[in-house]
Amino acid sequence: MYMSDDNKPIGWWLKEVDRRLEASFERLLADDGLTRRQWQALNVAARQTPIAAALAPFLSGDTAELAAVVDPLVERGWLAGDKLTADGERALQALTTKVQAQRRGVTRGITEDEYQATVDVLRRMAANLA
Repeated sequence: MYMSDDNKPIGWWLKEVDRRLEASFERLLADDGLTRRQWQALNVAARQTPIAAALAPFLSGDTAELAAVVDPLVERGWLAGDKLTADGERALQALTTKVQAQRRGVTRGITEDEYQATVDVLRRMAANLA
């Protein structure tokens, strides 16, 4: 049975948006030889937050999976443990420009109030499911 877009439930849209976000970020960062998780790791390190804890919701918990994210960044000299190096800070600044442009495209036609309301509704739904 075909469901029109108007009849698709929130779960369908959540998975669709997640799938498309993952794919768009992978394309965006591919020229830099990075994954979305590596981008997240750099951002987390810039906030001086433990990378493993911050990425836990996105990874299986396997230490090899975390190493696959972090080790290439250490090898590039962008991370020292959970800390961003000077080279990492420069790389993050350059990448941030690309990512911000991507985010503007993703939220095109959506007001700040609409965006915040959507986030708030999703946060409350998650809390209801907890």
